[in-house]
Amino acid sequence: MTAEAMEAGPRTGPYADGDADGDRPLRIALLTYKGNPFCGGQGVYVRHLSRELARLGHSVEVIGAQPYPVLDEGLEGLRLTELPSLDLYRSPDPFRTPKRDEYRDWVDALEVATMWTGGFPEPATFSLRARRHLRARRGEFDVVHDNQTLGYGLLGDLGAPLVSTIHHPITVDRRLDLDAAPDWRRRMSVRRWYAFTRMQKRVARRLPSVLTVSGTSRQEIVDHLGVREDRIDVVHIGADTDLFSPDPSVPEVPGRIVTTSSADVPLKGLIYLVEALAKVRAENPAAHLVVVGKRAEDGPVAQAIEKYGLEGAIEFVKGITDAELVDLVRSAEVACVPSLYEGFSLPAAEAMATGTPLLATTGGAIPEVAGPDGETCIAVRPADPGALAAGLIRLLGDRELRARLGAAGRERVLAKFTWARAAQGTAELYRAAIAGTAGSQSGRPAATTPTYSGSHR
Repeated sequence: MTAEAMEAGPRTGPYADGDADGDRPLRIALLTYKGNPFCGGQGVYVRHLSRELARLGHSVEVIGAQPYPVLDEGLEGLRLTELPSLDLYRSPDPFRTPKRDEYRDWVDALEVATMWTGGFPEPATFSLRARRHLRARRGEFDVVHDNQTLGYGLLGDLGAPLVSTIHHPITVDRRLDLDAAPDWRRRMSVRRWYAFTRMQKRVARRLPSVLTVSGTSRQEIVDHLGVREDRIDVVHIGADTDLFSPDPSVPEVPGRIVTTSSADVPLKGLIYLVEALAKVRAENPAAHLVVVGKRAEDGPVAQAIEKYGLEGAIEFVKGITDAELVDLVRSAEVACVPSLYEGFSLPAAEAMATGTPLLATTGGAIPEVAGPDGETCIAVRPADPGALAAGLIRLLGDRELRARLGAAGRERVLAKFTWARAAQGTAELYRAAIAGTAGSQSGRPAATTPTYSGSHR
């Protein structure tokens, strides 16, 4: 019996003597249309949540498309099933046109046609393939967990109750990209690319159980997607605190600032950090920035680097191992999250877990993670290079403050934001969804969704 099951108490409710009782390990299908952890937060979520669910004793089958999820190896009950797309955005030939013999069915044709017209097809086409796959395997899973696909194919009978994670509404990304578009042609392109958000909005409103990662995201889902509040639960995610941990043997590099960001994603606010670095170096010439993410060869960030003469003071790194990433964060005097908006902010939690002092904006849910200004982080307004620069100068010049914030940040993450806690809360949601489905099918009232430790209701 798992530790989670031992704490659950005696069997009660509609599954007291049935297949999905309160302490039997669950058979979980975890869907992700884009699951590689190096592609962003959704891949990180799938990797760590699947591992911790397996450690609780559940059977977890991750079903994903390219770039395929990377899962932790050697865990009983955890496996990957590949559900391939046409991989139209792969490197080194993105936006490719497949050869005739690559087409398998009408879903493939839909995928190509949507790409040809400037749209992003993967959420819709993955959902259609997933529905076909799940219906062919009816009875093999107790619950289906969708990781923000929100495609039409997931509506209707999948053979098991559905729980859906929405990290934050992609309509937020759409708005910020439109705001950053330099001309009408770019705005037209952005609107077409994000056309799939109309589908996601329609699907989200019909979902029986939505899981999100912060109170801020919960409110955004209500406001932007129109989902009823009583269908949304918050289960905080977190850091791998065994991996992201302090190590005094890793020396600090004087003046080093680390951030995780892609230069071509306006939402991440990197351009404001670049402008701030130029101000900081006027007082501290040793200050330099290491960006974990993709470097854009043109665009606003590249132009700002050239304008301020920062070519030798900013380094972009990509494709590094987990161990290399952790040591990079440990070596920094300051970790920075300059985002305009975050639905949670894994980089903030991971930096805090290493004991590295954090400078972060107050965009979106970041304050929920980073905590109070001056206690566990330095907090500044989004999109404010002057405020970022002032915070960096303050931290780089005060070793005692860095040590105090670093220690307090680590304690906050250990208390609130770990993947083990996330898995326990998510498993409770699975059981509530199963019980609710059983109650409606048997004529009994559906189970009331409980309030979860570490969640906001």
